Amino acid sequence: MTRENPADLLPELCVLGTAVAGLLTGSFLPRTRQWIVAVLCGTGLVAGLVTAGLAARRADLTTFDAFMLDPLTHVTRIVVTAATLLVIGLAAGPLRGHRRESEFHTLLMLAALGTIVLGAASDLLVLVAAYLLAGIPGYVLAGFGKDAPGTEAALKYYLMGAFLGILMLAGVTLLFGLGRGTSYETLAAGLGTAPGGAVAVGVVLLLAGLMFKAGAVPAHFWVPDVTEGAPRVVAAFVTTVPKIGAFAALYRFAVQALPPGRDDWPLLVAVIAAATMTLGNLAAFAQRNVRRLLAYSTISQAGYLLVPIAMAGRTDLAEPALLFYLAGYAVTNLGAFAVVIAVGRDDLLAYTGLARRSPLLAVSLVVCLLGLVGTPPTAVFVGKLLIFGAALDGHYTWLAVAAAVNSVASVFYYLRWIVPMMRRRDGGGERRPAPSARWIAYAAAGGSLVLGIGAGIPLAIG
Repeated sequence: MTRENPADLLPELCVLGTAVAGLLTGSFLPRTRQWIVAVLCGTGLVAGLVTAGLAARRADLTTFDAFMLDPLTHVTRIVVTAATLLVIGLAAGPLRGHRRESEFHTLLMLAALGTIVLGAASDLLVLVAAYLLAGIPGYVLAGFGKDAPGTEAALKYYLMGAFLGILMLAGVTLLFGLGRGTSYETLAAGLGTAPGGAVAVGVVLLLAGLMFKAGAVPAHFWVPDVTEGAPRVVAAFVTTVPKIGAFAALYRFAVQALPPGRDDWPLLVAVIAAATMTLGNLAAFAQRNVRRLLAYSTISQAGYLLVPIAMAGRTDLAEPALLFYLAGYAVTNLGAFAVVIAVGRDDLLAYTGLARRSPLLAVSLVVCLLGLVGTPPTAVFVGKLLIFGAALDGHYTWLAVAAAVNSVASVFYYLRWIVPMMRRRDGGGERRPAPSARWIAYAAAGGSLVLGIGAGIPLAIG
């Protein structure tokens, strides 16, 4: 079903309208009252979240010939708006009274909007526009602190994004010529009769941009530097939210744009998935900076998320595995970053004795870190069970084994963070955890457990 009704885009309009209103309002507010923009953006996200939930009850359709409204879009909308709302909560302490507080929230909203469109686009031209909208505000946010590490992080983020974006544009151009159109429906019909080698080149070039957004190998080099150099709140955002749109876009392209019977896609993505999860885990072992450790953790998580992408069209488990894992990963990763923001320190030694100083915060971190491993009863545990099942059902047993081995291996570097928290720390003078970040850490850890324990409900509805 196809129609052109602006009401179908109400969640996106809520985010966009709030971003514009926030920018205009912040231009006339004194520095001490720019918190009003944060409240305004939070309200817009809540409105977007509610309208997205209501829209999820409707039948699937295409609006404006380029925007799909289906379960993939519904979950992308809900997870992105909810995750961005948590990030705004995390920013309440560090950015309160900042002279560019309203600009920060406006950029955050625009990046979130681009991420949603990225996951819902069913046309290559809209996909490129979404890539830019999700990316450019992120480059600015990475250098928001205007210090040396942030400037370096922003420069690396921008240069890699621009380079891989150019490759993506080249792929779009090639696929447009081969498929005689840019809509996924046209491509699915046209690419079937095109030369296979040329199609493969176009797909690989297109993957360059999407893998950059996902933080997957070989486009992962920006992740540790940006995570360490950018402000902590920005690091939490860029390692979580853009990935959601990137993986949704990858899955949609595989299912809707590629012609049936292309056996090179599963193998290509499966190899990238195995390389990504392995490299991320191996690099994380040597890290003593918790932000870099989480950065390589997010790279390894991208590898797991690529498993259902590889199995797209081969098994019915692929889509629920991807969607549930995205939701579980988002809440768990933000929970871990919330603890880092609350503590305000990046070295592992600073977390020694955290269980004695702030028991609930330590428990929240343990839940989130073990959740990233895939320990029951957390949300990521259910997500990993689903991706293992998808790989086995898609006859890629070796990929399921690789994911299982990497999950076990990841336990060791997470334990390097957990174990010191249980020890006694000599001396005092520890700063008090930031209140807003502390409560969000509690909520995220609880959300991970609730989502894992109650996994049967969303899976049954889906």
